[in-house]
Amino acid sequence: MTALTDTRIAALRADPALSLLYRSLEVYYGDPERDARMDAFYSRFVGTGDLVFDIGSHVGDHIGSFRRLGARVVAVEPQPLCLRALKAIYADDDQVTLVEAACGAVPGRTRLHVNSANPTVSSASPDFVRAAEGAGGWEGQVWDGDIEVPVVTVDALIEAYGVPAFAKIDVEGFEDEVLAGLSRPLPALSFEFTTIARAVADRCLDRLTALGFDGFDVALGDDKSMTFQRWVSADEMAAHLRDLPHEANSGDVYCVSRDSWTSTSSPGRAVRWR
Repeated sequence: MTALTDTRIAALRADPALSLLYRSLEVYYGDPERDARMDAFYSRFVGTGDLVFDIGSHVGDHIGSFRRLGARVVAVEPQPLCLRALKAIYADDDQVTLVEAACGAVPGRTRLHVNSANPTVSSASPDFVRAAEGAGGWEGQVWDGDIEVPVVTVDALIEAYGVPAFAKIDVEGFEDEVLAGLSRPLPALSFEFTTIARAVADRCLDRLTALGFDGFDVALGDDKSMTFQRWVSADEMAAHLRDLPHEANSGDVYCVSRDSWTSTSSPGRAVRWR
């Protein structure tokens, strides 16, 4: 982080109005080794001058990584508290565009189920909230509020800002709805999966295959380390996710469309399989 960012994070941590984000700010900022691992990992997908969509930005640690790699970022986040933090952290960065909305299948509005004690798991999916009730590893999680938020599609983001080299989708069980609002392949994207909502991942893989994505790998938890170290088929990925123990909890599936990468990525860039 820069000294200015350090100062802004410190100010946010001292703001009583943002007390519910203190833990997130503590976890996701101020760890140079974690930042370096993230940058090294995402450098296979993101380079200087690329456009990245960060869908479900929370407090913006991924924005920071994408910016350190030289990318322009369109960050999509519906939670007012998180947006307040993002606006403070990236206030003077003209390469970061904040979109105050959820992402979904069709434009309009939706209900966001807010976990005020742990905003990172707020979700627009009532099925996800129900699946978490009584599930191991989700004890104590309470979605204690609902707010109505606008919805934008990935297609609309592309029309407004251009085709991203990479899109990160992390929206707590609403990933299939986000992908339903995308009608073309991208060079690469990731979507979060959870073991309490495996059917969502199956629908995501079906949608991505229909769109022309043809290579998949997965990183478990917050560990930026690929499991297969090669791109596997959607069928192999689906079988792998179904066989994971419940305790695996969550992770991110990385997906590439090699034809799209070749035609749209920066000159000289090639998808790196490791």
